[in-house]
Amino acid sequence: MRWDPAHHRRPVSARATDRIYDIIVWGATGYMGRLVAEYLARCGPADLRWALGGRDLRKLEAVRRELASLHPKVAELPLEVGDSQDADALDRLAAKTAVVCTTVGPYSKYGEPLVAACVRQGTDYCDLCGEVDAIRRIVDQRHEPARERGCRIVTSCGFDSIPSDIGTLMMQMAMRERHGVPAQEVKLAVVALRGGFSGGTVASIVHLTESMKRAPSLRELVADPYALDPKGSPRGSDRPDAMGVRFDPDFGWTGPFVMAGINTRIVRRSHALLGHPDGADFRYQEFMGFRRGPVAFTKAAMLSLGVIGFLAGLSMRPTRAVLTRFVLPAPGEGPTPAQREAGFFEMRLVARGQLEGRTVAVWGRIAGDRDPGYADTARMLGESALCLARDPLTSPGGVLTPRVAMGKRLLERLRAAGSVYAVDED
Repeated sequence: MRWDPAHHRRPVSARATDRIYDIIVWGATGYMGRLVAEYLARCGPADLRWALGGRDLRKLEAVRRELASLHPKVAELPLEVGDSQDADALDRLAAKTAVVCTTVGPYSKYGEPLVAACVRQGTDYCDLCGEVDAIRRIVDQRHEPARERGCRIVTSCGFDSIPSDIGTLMMQMAMRERHGVPAQEVKLAVVALRGGFSGGTVASIVHLTESMKRAPSLRELVADPYALDPKGSPRGSDRPDAMGVRFDPDFGWTGPFVMAGINTRIVRRSHALLGHPDGADFRYQEFMGFRRGPVAFTKAAMLSLGVIGFLAGLSMRPTRAVLTRFVLPAPGEGPTPAQREAGFFEMRLVARGQLEGRTVAVWGRIAGDRDPGYADTARMLGESALCLARDPLTSPGGVLTPRVAMGKRLLERLRAAGSVYAVDED
């Protein structure tokens, strides 16, 4: 049966006022958790009720001291201690807050007990999960209970997959405003990118690689363009993401974007959850864009070979051991503050639809002025948590995407926070 948001409106709840906290940042002692905590300390409203959470009190105290040295107002910030595998502790944690904002991955290993606790307690939740297998299990096990409890479980609230999901919303809004029709196709090209890996991201990639070797069926799931759509939902014509060099008439030579494997699935899940408002055959693609010419072709080819080689290296135990020990960062490590500040990204989008027998198009741009996977992701996740905790959302409960859960409210927040989400003038 098709999921219909009109029939599953979120029940009236006093959670935002009857809980001790608005937000608990879970995993605050990790690399990414500290960045999200620092963002909330710097940019959160003065009356925000929030806490740091994790399993080690001394490490939490150290993070609080570090934050207080930069932002004295958080010197007395509450600390919540618990274990990611202790259901009773997670229930107590979730019962105290309107929103749990977690950075603890790999989510396939550590995420599901926390999601279960949030569903039991009717608590909203947001994370940075980019693992198709983990999200599929959470959808299968928790979507209906979360819908019944009226809590929003929102995955992929970072660089994967907010620019893709909220960017698609922006383009569809612009297409309807300018031409009165939905876009039948949206394409996103990453045209500039500078950023680094953290140990947490590496751990998630390694865990997925190892899992696919143990379970061949998982490889089929990861390759399925509609892997995250509701069961029984009609499938469109999108194909698996390209791994090689291709020529696109809008963006020239293109190569694979490593996050397309999760981003495209999130965009398609949004469309399916909303009841396919842009048509049954709506198509979405994303890739790295290099423009035209022989230099662009060479760059696209080198990227394709690099991505294929990297994934092949992680799939074989000897090379994986060398990469994780000597090349890639360990858990808790990541780009330095200077490296995060030097990072940036730019994406270009085009949306096309049909109006009175002719094709109409809208172009857009998304950009950030910091490392996309860390500094900018901290902004995206922090604003997602604030949006869930503070904004008057009307979305239903369930395992949702950023677009379905927060939609235009999150788009407005990201713009106000300094992110560029812009539609070109005609």
